[in-house]
Amino acid sequence: MNFDLTPEQDQLRDAVRALGRRYGHDYFVRKAKAGEHTTELWHEAGRLGYLGVNIPTEYGGGGGGITELALVCEELAAAGCPLLLLVVSPAIAATVITKHGTEEQRKKHLPGLADGSQKIVFAITEPDAGSNFHRLGTVARRDGDDWLLSGRKVYISGVDEADHVLVVARTEDSATGKLKPALFIVPTDAPGLEKSKLDMEILSPENQFLLYLDDVRLPADALVGESLDAGLPALFAGLNPERITVAAMGAGTGRYAIEKASDYTATRKVWGGRSIGSHQGVAHPLAHAAVQVELARLMIQKAAALYDAGRDLEAGVSGNMAKYAAGEAAALAVDTAVQALGGAGMTTEYGVATLLGAVRAGRIAPVSREMILNFVAQHVLGQDKSY
Repeated sequence: MNFDLTPEQDQLRDAVRALGRRYGHDYFVRKAKAGEHTTELWHEAGRLGYLGVNIPTEYGGGGGGITELALVCEELAAAGCPLLLLVVSPAIAATVITKHGTEEQRKKHLPGLADGSQKIVFAITEPDAGSNFHRLGTVARRDGDDWLLSGRKVYISGVDEADHVLVVARTEDSATGKLKPALFIVPTDAPGLEKSKLDMEILSPENQFLLYLDDVRLPADALVGESLDAGLPALFAGLNPERITVAAMGAGTGRYAIEKASDYTATRKVWGGRSIGSHQGVAHPLAHAAVQVELARLMIQKAAALYDAGRDLEAGVSGNMAKYAAGEAAALAVDTAVQALGGAGMTTEYGVATLLGAVRAGRIAPVSREMILNFVAQHVLGQDKSY
């Protein structure tokens, strides 16, 4: 068992850390408050090859795996620049297209995803279905050689920045008549596709949208894969990378908050000549949060290694556990940092309260902590399904 990164992974981590710190949390907050996107950081990360580390080299990527992409997600977050679209574009969309797309789809989309010139976002969640994709109401039906998509999607990140959206719909199996999932690559300017921005209490440069699909007409080659049989495996191919990279982003955010608080408490003096960090009432909560973040990082590393080794079932368990652990640890770390800084913790200047909304959302999305506990109870502990 080896917990050391390879020399190449070490170099990647150091390089991404340097890039993130060059932009920093002030840049992130400034963009978010201005209603702008982190376009400069995204394009530079793409130009340097960091967005495509998990994409095969023949399509312009780095040839690595989710382990490498998780490093990118964590280090940018640890620099105060957590980029949500790393999860939906390189982690989900690129993985789905690499593993289950046609060769034409790979050639068309992967090079742009690798260099950052193209973004593909992901649309699965619906207003009435919640976490239950078996109840999806978005339906795709045949019309000659074309497809027509109709339905609604909600909490879809970054639609205003993306060229395409990867939509999960349901189609009718001609043999059984039953509905089965399928994925479609839909241009964001397609006729019949409308978006409505959601107002969120989260400080983020990435926006959330409600999507309406009203008989959106798509050519046959918009279907991911060679046939409808690719739908279910393609869907699951994207979910484990999603959980792992979201967890990595959470762990990086936790590291950022603890570093900010530790720097402050080590130098802040109120009672005599001792720093406030010398008092256990301040130091112990920070130490506890640091332990939780480090434990989450270990599970992220395990989950990514299992996924990259092709051990999907085990990666599913570890990925869910990593997402749960990192969500809890990030929320704890940011809250603890705010408390340690006192009034300063609530100011924009000190850069920790600006992350409260994001880390709270990390306990809900992309899968809630309660659904993860249901999963672990059923698949690890052998309990009956409760829902």
